[in-house]
Amino acid sequence: MPEEGSPDTQLAARRLRQRILLALIVSSVLPLLVLAYVTHSYVLPNLRPTDTARVFGLPTLVFFTMLAVVVGAWVIRDLGRVLARMAELMARRVSPDKLESGGDAVGTLMQSFTKVLGTIEHQTTEINSFATRLDAAYKELERTNAKLKEFSFKDEVTGLYNRRFFGIRLEEEISRFRRFNHPVSVVLLDLDGFKSVNDEFGHAVGDETLRDIAQILVKHSRGINVVSRYGGDEFAVLLVETSKAGARLYADRIRQVVSTYPFAHGKRLTASFGVASLPDDEAVTAEDLFRLADDALYAAKRAGKNQVAVAAPAEKVD
Repeated sequence: MPEEGSPDTQLAARRLRQRILLALIVSSVLPLLVLAYVTHSYVLPNLRPTDTARVFGLPTLVFFTMLAVVVGAWVIRDLGRVLARMAELMARRVSPDKLESGGDAVGTLMQSFTKVLGTIEHQTTEINSFATRLDAAYKELERTNAKLKEFSFKDEVTGLYNRRFFGIRLEEEISRFRRFNHPVSVVLLDLDGFKSVNDEFGHAVGDETLRDIAQILVKHSRGINVVSRYGGDEFAVLLVETSKAGARLYADRIRQVVSTYPFAHGKRLTASFGVASLPDDEAVTAEDLFRLADDALYAAKRAGKNQVAVAAPAEKVD
């Protein structure tokens, strides 16, 4: 029987086993919990259900990563058992001769250690690859969310802002007017006889005509103004820091450009305009100001079209 080692040596062997167990928990269990939590709480909720490649691909990647962690943990556990056994042998003061006759234990230990190093390197590569893919997926989600937010405020046909965004900005400018008394104007534009273009040439040509109108409005508007397609062949422009007189001049300039524009279909088109402004007109809410501009637009239509009418009282521009 080999002699028992000293109490200090046995204590060292027990501490070695405890540290190996702690390393196993820190390197395997905790990363698995963190990975599962991050994936479940931050990654999966941001994926769109229609994006099946990512919805099913990401859990698959996470599964194989977790599998690699488990395999690495098993190898570490196996190495721990070997090291604990060696510590026990050292504690019992086994002679070098017995170690050499024990089936090349040192060689086996070195082979296991080499395997562990290879596994750790492979696992590190997998984790780095996963982290890179996760970061790329997160950035892609940010870009997608930004595009979705932008698209939710853009009109598909013309690329202008839509009715929803116009309403939000109009509310903001009304609030700004109440605080600082800075002027703000709304100009509504409705094409005269646009239905005949759709009926004669089709909706594709009609859409192209709407895009031409959008380009005219953008070209002749300042960057701080909000140009939007309000619906059908009706457009709305929010003129920031613009009085009623300035809005009327703007509308008449657009009217002249539209009436002389060489549309691809060859027909001549005109447009009617309605203008309302603060503080010139009496409007308490954004809806009130828009309604005044809409009433002025219909007044221009009733007066013969291809005109600019301003709210209370309506005026005609030749």
